[in-house]
Amino acid sequence: MRTPQAPLSRQRQPLGSPGRRGAALTCGVPGSPCRTASPPRPRRGPGCAAARPLPRGPAASRPGRAAASRVRRTAPGLRNRAQSDTRNTEWLFIALEQLRFDEKVRVVVFKSEVKGVFCAGADLKERAQMDDAEVGHFVKRLRNLMDEIAALPVPTIAAIDGYALGGGLELALACDLRVAASSAKMGLIETTRGLLPGAGGTQRLPRCVGIGLAKELIFTGRQIDGQQAASIGLVNHTVPQNNEGDAAYQRALTLAKEILPQAPFAVKMGKLAINRGMEVDIASGMAIEGMCYAQNIPTRDRQEGMAAFREKRAPQFIGK
Repeated sequence: MRTPQAPLSRQRQPLGSPGRRGAALTCGVPGSPCRTASPPRPRRGPGCAAARPLPRGPAASRPGRAAASRVRRTAPGLRNRAQSDTRNTEWLFIALEQLRFDEKVRVVVFKSEVKGVFCAGADLKERAQMDDAEVGHFVKRLRNLMDEIAALPVPTIAAIDGYALGGGLELALACDLRVAASSAKMGLIETTRGLLPGAGGTQRLPRCVGIGLAKELIFTGRQIDGQQAASIGLVNHTVPQNNEGDAAYQRALTLAKEILPQAPFAVKMGKLAINRGMEVDIASGMAIEGMCYAQNIPTRDRQEGMAAFREKRAPQFIGK
């Protein structure tokens, strides 16, 4: 029987895998205050990262409101491919660390700033210039980066409005929820290039769609659209693409708005219980649930929820 190896509040959940050039990480809900990670400014150029706030609405000035953060990473000419540039990778590690400890952030949405591309995978031209040792280090670092995304305690949503191939799909698999435009194309295509998924795809895809389907998709390197992805459970929702090319992002924001009003600590504990419970047998999973529930009992939010129910009013959760 497997049991947690560290206190639940400090455990990390493995999530997706590295993204490839052209993708952007965004997170936010219009009308709610934005909390933006602000690590050192990276050098400019293809694939560089930048943190920018979402447009703020009137609610931004209200203290205590749930917040969303936006972290953008774009490389339009390179279709959002992952870079081996150490500074860019380290910037993202710093941004994720800041998001992790920002108590105002309750939901994170990953979105591309490149139209038609969520994340198109690794830069194979750049990869071809690496020796074997460099390739191994590069993939391991990207895998670690995705583990950091997985370790974010708040819910994460991937808004897939275009191509999500190879590491791009692995990044989406790293998120808790996925929303895709019906025209989006997804696939773990590594076998068509003499590779195999190396940033979590072989582990997270079967946990998402089942072993048989995962093997078929990986063995064939097949690409599927948003409708097919929804039919096999790869994405939670699929929507027709709009003229602006951000239909999945808009649907992801709607989903985020449903999450924002809920008790943040309870949501975090729910995420932790599910993620850890899926890694163990049912009896151990029940024990994990019990430990998570015990941590929620003394919270002020639980008391507020009970009081609001008795008084027939909307609860005002503060995350404590």
